[in-house]
Amino acid sequence: MKKVAFYTLGCKVNQYETNAMIEKFIEKNYEVVDFEDISDIYVINTCTVTNMSDRKSRQIIRRVKQINPKSILIVTGCYAQVAANELEKIEEIDLIIGNTEKRDIVKITEKYLSNLNKNTSVTNFNNNRITMTDINNQKQFVDFGITTYTEKTRAVIKVQDGCNNFCSYCIIPYAKGRVRSRKMDSIINEIKSIVKKGLQEVVITGIHIASYGVDFEDSNIRLIDLLEEINKIDGLKRIRLGSLEPNIITDEFVRKLKQLDKICDHFHLSLQSGCTETLKRMNRKYTAEDFKKVVQRLRNAFPNVALTTDIIVGFPGETDEEFNITYSFLKKINFYKMHVFKYSQRKGTRAAVMSNQVDGNIKEERSHKLIELSNKNEKQFLKKYINSELEVLFEQEENGFTKGHTSNYMVVKIKEKDIENKIITVKIIDEENLELIGKI
Repeated sequence: MKKVAFYTLGCKVNQYETNAMIEKFIEKNYEVVDFEDISDIYVINTCTVTNMSDRKSRQIIRRVKQINPKSILIVTGCYAQVAANELEKIEEIDLIIGNTEKRDIVKITEKYLSNLNKNTSVTNFNNNRITMTDINNQKQFVDFGITTYTEKTRAVIKVQDGCNNFCSYCIIPYAKGRVRSRKMDSIINEIKSIVKKGLQEVVITGIHIASYGVDFEDSNIRLIDLLEEINKIDGLKRIRLGSLEPNIITDEFVRKLKQLDKICDHFHLSLQSGCTETLKRMNRKYTAEDFKKVVQRLRNAFPNVALTTDIIVGFPGETDEEFNITYSFLKKINFYKMHVFKYSQRKGTRAAVMSNQVDGNIKEERSHKLIELSNKNEKQFLKKYINSELEVLFEQEENGFTKGHTSNYMVVKIKEKDIENKIITVKIIDEENLELIGKI
């Protein structure tokens, strides 16, 4: 039995697609092993959202042949999609597979192995290392079929692919193409299969899930319609949403969302900046004032809502005044947690050639200031729940504790064993290192 190992970088979409590829290999009787183990085949599912992502991908690629020099190394994902010619120069790589072709990875791999066994010339191998189509011509969602493989107690469900927004800093539309939505029946059937395996929570993800359904020519189905159908599935306890664009959070959307008893009261809203002028240069489709109204809608509807966000500091042209506006805005919004990124020039995007690029030391200083604010907010948010009772879905044992998440995504740990994949009511007694400590 041949062995295959995977390494996944980047977002939850990549996590889902890795799980789908693993399932394809398992169906063909391959044994899946840890990445650090000796394997016949290694698959690296790359990310390209930042230059740091590219660098990390290259580091992992070079590590493979150190683990097993005789292995077959396959590189796929977004970095492979946008930089295949660059990766082709790395001799250690055997196959480069595009995002659309992930569904056929086993077939592509076995064809390559068959050619190896026939002693096909090295020249022919080098000429056939890349299997990739132009993602911009992809009009239909590439459905992997029902994917139930997961190493966690929650399952990631991919409902759409691609993005039409073209934010000025983002390469992803070029790596993932335009919006393509998955048929609702396929999604529902996958979730039902996952529930039959005993999982109680699903995470709805995609590149831009707020766009779900906009490409359907024969229906007016949108994200909220999909969520209403998922909410009807017997045995499912929680529906968690991936990152949302603020513009989808209308009064009507929130009114319908509130009626769904399985929706988790944690929302990750992609803000990027609290300054409207900076948002314009980013080609974001809302103002800071628009975002403020969105936050208020969610807080009015969900009393214990936890709001998280992404922030980019040091975007081209971001002055001290603009950053201070962002900082003041973030203090007022008081997010539960903020993921702070220092802007890095991404070749192929409009922002990369903008004037007034911000000095690295200034980015570092601004990043540190926002991370400090985020940690302070998070600690204050958690402390509010001491002495309260919360329902927790427990997921894994770690350092003598079993950890899990509340519906609004706070981490809770208790000194109990054998409770994975169980939802238990817990009394919160303390907070430590941005985690809640509880007892039954």
